Amino acid sequence: MYEPGDQAIDMVLVEQGEVLICRPPMPGDDECVAIASFGAREFTGELSLLTGQNAAVGARGGAGAVVRRLGPAALRMVMQQEPEISDLLLRTLIARRRYMQSGEGARSLELVGGAWSADALALRTYVARQQLPHTWTDADSPAGAAMLRAVGAEPASLPIAITPSRVLLNATAGLLAEYLGLSYRAPSEQHTVDLVVVGGGPAGLAAAVYGASEGLDTLVLEASAAGGQAAASSRIENYLGFTSGISGGELTARAAVQAEKFGARIASPCAVAKLDPHGDVIRLVLFDDTELTARAVVIATGARYRSLPLERWADFEGAGIYYAATQIEVRACAQSPVAVVGGANSAGQAALYLAENGSAVSLVVRGDDLRADMSAYLADRVLAHSGITVRTGTQVSALHGADHLERVSFDAGTGTPESVACTGLFCFIGATPATEWLEGLAVDEKGFLRTDAQLLDAELTGTWAGLGRSPLPFETSEPRVFAAGDVRSGSMKRVASAVGEGASAVSSVHQALGH
Repeated sequence: MYEPGDQAIDMVLVEQGEVLICRPPMPGDDECVAIASFGAREFTGELSLLTGQNAAVGARGGAGAVVRRLGPAALRMVMQQEPEISDLLLRTLIARRRYMQSGEGARSLELVGGAWSADALALRTYVARQQLPHTWTDADSPAGAAMLRAVGAEPASLPIAITPSRVLLNATAGLLAEYLGLSYRAPSEQHTVDLVVVGGGPAGLAAAVYGASEGLDTLVLEASAAGGQAAASSRIENYLGFTSGISGGELTARAAVQAEKFGARIASPCAVAKLDPHGDVIRLVLFDDTELTARAVVIATGARYRSLPLERWADFEGAGIYYAATQIEVRACAQSPVAVVGGANSAGQAALYLAENGSAVSLVVRGDDLRADMSAYLADRVLAHSGITVRTGTQVSALHGADHLERVSFDAGTGTPESVACTGLFCFIGATPATEWLEGLAVDEKGFLRTDAQLLDAELTGTWAGLGRSPLPFETSEPRVFAAGDVRSGSMKRVASAVGEGASAVSSVHQALGH
């Protein structure tokens, strides 16, 4: 009925007989492996039916099987018009994705790479944030060496991604996304999208949910992987409704599914190189020179953590220096001593997560008061944890190691730096706005986008005179171009506020479009 790699697969409804879901042979297999079977009054499919991902496995009908097919467009119509059926389908598709992640289905994508490779880390981070079923094998292990031999690959080709139909050498997130059908696909005919959201963090995903649910043809373009800085957080405890906390990755993954449920399309990695707001429609140019047009744009590209101006910093990025504290990084540190640099909530959450997973943590804070930038409940928890040493008034002054980070030096202003063992340095200091690709939009002295009441008269072009109105809430210095979340000047730099801004920006989009 479909094979691995097929595009836009259907949901198959079984009326009679049996449909078998199979994974083709992978390295080490002699034959296809049955993953699941569906009988009368059951249906096939998992989350890829919503995300648009190409088929990862195949489906075969048994002798005498009678089935009906439900295509992607029809499925979305059912989910939008039948709430009870939609809830049942969504719970089922999510449960089956989890089953795929933990069972034989995970072998439909096998990643092999170096444990200290920045390229491998970037690939693994993308796959994890997309919640793709997969396995990971260290290339330096016996199993990794065997897999390289099985596919005829050399160490120079790492990292590699092995799929049922193709082996991707020197694999990147972009290359894998293109193969899986998760990158941007230009329509066959020129089409102007109602709303393009640039950025897939909490603000962008909230804009996508509210835009798509309110009838706007919505497209999200994310430069790396959906989630933004929030996805790097191991645990968020002060977000409304999650009394026991939730990881940033899980929160943003749920938001992405919610947006796709309402019909929004999410393409990643898909970086925007240029935005031209002049004319009847807004023109966007992607990094591969693909062009598309939109009636309105919400910029939600967020901000990036800064690096430290230390010798060999670039050498150790991905090989001991990290900007996120998730399961991937925790496993890399393997309960070894680590350092977390920063004094805000993200640093505190990372320190607790690492300490709870067995690492001895040094929390390095340049200021003298941990509570200056960190929520009180979090600071109290950090200070009380026996596995965390808080070093206020301290900076990292040097990095040491061969092919990966092994030690760091701390300078507490005493004149004698202290050198300690450290296999992981987690950097959560400050942030710079991701606005370097934008031209012509008004920004503040730090590069964050100014909106509505923040805009000066001199920053409003002649276009505004013809509109006969002032900028709407969250609207930038160019009409129909909005900003939400961390990229916006004056935003709170918190997940909850980013979600609120993304949703509120869509209200202004409707006004600007005359809805």
